[in-house]
Amino acid sequence: MIFISILTLIVAKALPSLNNNLSSVYFTRISAIIFIYAGVLSFNSLYIQSIGSGIGIYSGLFHITQVSQLIEFFFLLIASLILIGWPLIKKQESNKFISYSTDYSLIVLFSTLGSSLLISSSDLVSMYLSIELQSFGLYVLSTLYRDSESSTSAGLKYFLLGGLSSCLILLGAGLIYSYTGLTNFESLYSLISVSEINYIIQGLSLGLIIIIVGFLFKIAAAPLHNWSPDVYDDTPTIVTIWLTIMPKISIIILLLELHTQIGFIGGLNSLTINTNGYAEILNSLTSLTTYTSGFQNLDYISLMTPLTIISGENCIYLLKFLLLISSLLSLIIGTVVGLAQTRIKRLLAYSTISHIGFILLALAINTEQSIDSLLFYIIQYSITNLNIFLIIIALSYIINHSINNKGLLEHHINNIQTNPNMIKDIRYISELKGQFFLNPLLSLSLSICLFSMAGIPPLIGFFSKQFVLYSALQSGYNFIALVAIIVSVVSASYYLKIIRVLHTETLESKVVVDESNNNLLLANRNDQSFNNYENTDTLLTNFHSFLISSLTLSILLFILKPSLILNSTQLLSLSLFNF
Repeated sequence: MIFISILTLIVAKALPSLNNNLSSVYFTRISAIIFIYAGVLSFNSLYIQSIGSGIGIYSGLFHITQVSQLIEFFFLLIASLILIGWPLIKKQESNKFISYSTDYSLIVLFSTLGSSLLISSSDLVSMYLSIELQSFGLYVLSTLYRDSESSTSAGLKYFLLGGLSSCLILLGAGLIYSYTGLTNFESLYSLISVSEINYIIQGLSLGLIIIIVGFLFKIAAAPLHNWSPDVYDDTPTIVTIWLTIMPKISIIILLLELHTQIGFIGGLNSLTINTNGYAEILNSLTSLTTYTSGFQNLDYISLMTPLTIISGENCIYLLKFLLLISSLLSLIIGTVVGLAQTRIKRLLAYSTISHIGFILLALAINTEQSIDSLLFYIIQYSITNLNIFLIIIALSYIINHSINNKGLLEHHINNIQTNPNMIKDIRYISELKGQFFLNPLLSLSLSICLFSMAGIPPLIGFFSKQFVLYSALQSGYNFIALVAIIVSVVSASYYLKIIRVLHTETLESKVVVDESNNNLLLANRNDQSFNNYENTDTLLTNFHSFLISSLTLSILLFILKPSLILNSTQLLSLSLFNF
């Protein structure tokens, strides 16, 4: 559906009669409608009876399951909401409204197509092509403001480091193929479960580890996170939404597929070495026959084989160890370094790294309960993060609109080389000072989202963290659960710092009433606040305001009707273990 729509839009842009008569706003709205329709088709496929066991398409390159289709539906829904919520801008010289995504609707469609394909990838070839299709679109979107030095720098940095991570993924895929001669995931799963040839499993393990390291690089998990704060801070806020949500969902779902399948093959194994140099494996492979019967009795099998032969299970241990280490570092670094941030998007970047730590913890545990909490965490993170950035965009446009109308500090503005293709985004936390007195509803909505991010009950963010921590404690990961609790409490301080700035009226952000015009002006602003000034009027669409209010209410009132999301994630997690 998306691919056919891309071809149609390319033809429409190539025809002068259509391209000249259709405003860029129409292309943006058409792209949003395409996402909605494609999402409905994905949701409708859940009614296919055979999808429970999965359906292979395109000669096994892709594998359609209930998890992939439902996540794709949610993914496309979020993409459509971002596009529809993008504000419009009116150029003074033409008095016409245009969209910020004038030439980028096709790029957004290409990137989203890559993400949708990545969710359903079932082969090393399709996996790599999908991740590259997704990434190339994001590289272009990062340079949305083509005349901005910071935006160009962010796009170049993202391209170079993203290319490095893609090289790691390609290297891992090449190693796997050179050792096994296979590229299909199902064939690799079967090889892990039956192979007793040590060097083959060692090569396969090394390739899988390198691939997962490449994916951890792309989702900015610690210690591979250094690029994300710089890129998020320098890119336009409307693009930062995509970078923090869209690629992370698809990559995490692919990691979920890989780790769940490999972990199920290995089961819950414990390895001990006896005095004769042999390994004793307690293999507790479990099977889930029905949704209601629960686990069967654990079947303990003691195998006496030379240690040099035991390597399939070591692959599983290495993957789990890698995810746990990355989770621990993400939790600590994302919290501690975030405390020192003064730029709001850099702070939110480190907040994202901390949340990635919770997601990786749930992924590493690899039980039905932890996968349930992981899926729920992805949903709440996407909703809350989307709402935060939509509110920041709204506040930045409102602030710029009031400044542009009144022409404040013209002696500063006249000395700045203005750029007609860009508008200033809020960059510093201090720019939000006193906004509660100017925009109380937006400030309250932002405060609710930040409280949810901090894990304050009874907001949706509290329950997501609770589920992850409970699954960790139930599985015996007491130390990392304790660390997660501590960093969650500490991270609340920098969320509260933003809330305090919002509700504090200081001399630096004093609200002055202009008696002659009965308008509110902002005085004593920092000179940096006037960078990227432009002589334009902005229009926040009604849908933008409606979207903020709807997302805020869903975060605030989740406790009143939680069954829809919780039941869906529970059924999806059970379907992954129903073999």
